[in-house]
Amino acid sequence: MEFDRSINLKSLMWKLTVLFILLIFTSLFSLLLGSANINISELFASFSGSSTDTIQEIILHIRIPRLLLAIGVGGGLSVAGAVFQSLLMNPLADPYILGVSSGGSFGAVLALLLGLSFIWVELFSIIGASIVILLVFIIGHRFGKLQPNILLLTGVMIGAFFSALILLLLTFLNDTLRTAIFWLVGNLAMADNFSAYYIVIFSLIISVVLSLFGYKLNLLAMGDEDASNLGLNPKRIKSVIYILASVLVGIIVSVSGIIGFVGLLIPHFVRIIFSSDNRIVVPASFLIGAIFLVFTDTIARTVILPSELPVGVVTAIIGAPVFIYLLKKRET
Repeated sequence: MEFDRSINLKSLMWKLTVLFILLIFTSLFSLLLGSANINISELFASFSGSSTDTIQEIILHIRIPRLLLAIGVGGGLSVAGAVFQSLLMNPLADPYILGVSSGGSFGAVLALLLGLSFIWVELFSIIGASIVILLVFIIGHRFGKLQPNILLLTGVMIGAFFSALILLLLTFLNDTLRTAIFWLVGNLAMADNFSAYYIVIFSLIISVVLSLFGYKLNLLAMGDEDASNLGLNPKRIKSVIYILASVLVGIIVSVSGIIGFVGLLIPHFVRIIFSSDNRIVVPASFLIGAIFLVFTDTIARTVILPSELPVGVVTAIIGAPVFIYLLKKRET
């Protein structure tokens, strides 16, 4: 696989600008809909402080935090998916295939079992994800090099092990069982100002850093030997990219639970629309992933009012048939 060294920055910025504008419109649409429908004038009035206290509470303290969380989670998962698929040279790799989500989920369920508050649930989730990151990273090395196939298989096995532990913990839960299940299938309903802002900030920072590795990911796709001949240190670069992407997923899982198909589907969609050049795939994945999760979370919030669905259910319902269609289309 070959990539041009140069990239048309004007074309890249134009594409990203269009996607950003689309994200803005999707976000405004999301803010208007819910159990209490709000018109556009009321929405802008809430920003200036001239609306009623009720509308300000709904917009500023409920919908905007949830919107920001959806942007951070959707964008971050998509970037991690794009990076893992390129790093492991496996189109079926996604942020959860390496077991990070299972480790994070185990930590969260353990915290629920102990009756701890939500902030401790997030902390335990990050610790659980970090343990898995460390285990997979250590075992995934062979002869001093990070081996994609070993890394992938190790992630699957460790993920299965922690999934079994989660099922074991669920048998001991009583009143918190529904909360645990709701969280495990992917849910943004527990968004608050603190979690929303720190997730979107961390997600943006790590995604920007990973975007800067775009050209190096292109070179790694040519093979370690060719990448070394071009002056890269494949071992170091793979390690840094793996750790950054895994930490990003671990932080996301700590507040959203397991939201499937975002990191698997969006990078494929981006490559179909644009190209396989990671310099466009990684940043575009963030924007399209954010748009996708904002849209699906809006459906989750409104489709069965006054109740709501976990957003992970909606992403699976939409993502599974779309991904199958894309696979069939590639075969023809």
